[in-house]
Amino acid sequence: MFFNSFISFQKKGFTLAEILITLGIIGVVSALTLPAIINNTRQKELLTALKKNYSVLQQALISMSEENGDIILPDTFSGQEFGNNLKNYLNYIQYCAADGCISTGETSNYYKKYNKKPTNTNLFDDGQIILNDGSLILIEHATAAPNTLYISVDVNGYNKGPNIWGEDLFTFQLITNGKLLPMGADGTSFTSTSIYCSRTSDNPYNGIACTYKTLAGN
Repeated sequence: MFFNSFISFQKKGFTLAEILITLGIIGVVSALTLPAIINNTRQKELLTALKKNYSVLQQALISMSEENGDIILPDTFSGQEFGNNLKNYLNYIQYCAADGCISTGETSNYYKKYNKKPTNTNLFDDGQIILNDGSLILIEHATAAPNTLYISVDVNGYNKGPNIWGEDLFTFQLITNGKLLPMGADGTSFTSTSIYCSRTSDNPYNGIACTYKTLAGN
């Protein structure tokens, strides 16, 4: 009786070969799906950080406008005065004026275009602000007519990758009515996604228009 029960129990078990095959299948499936899961998680984290920084910048501009007594426009401040004033309405740990916390020469070593090739960094050199959470704000204030003011944000800091325009580096534009718009939106300087948010475009500003596209969930 006992012997027959033992034989029956053995028949219900798995062989070593079956277990190894099952583990092998699990390993292959994990290897195929894990990178996608990790990438999806990272994208969600960067999107959350982008939305947070957009809100922080909008609130800072509102506070600046209230204290200034008028809406902040691209020509309210000259040259690097904008960044020097903006920092007072942010929780920051470091402000750098001319040539930035990362110099113009160094930014080309840190950042890449949306097609992952070296980018043009002349839009990052009119003041930089490192926030308490590590985000890096990079300002370009061109005072020649028409007056333009671009605010770029590396949402996870320059010490963390991928440091690619359109993935963790995003640009906004303060337009002439005082609104801060995500680059790529109607009314901003760079709107064509085929040129400024394309994996194949070799334009020096490729990636700059990805901000609106990212926020829109496209």
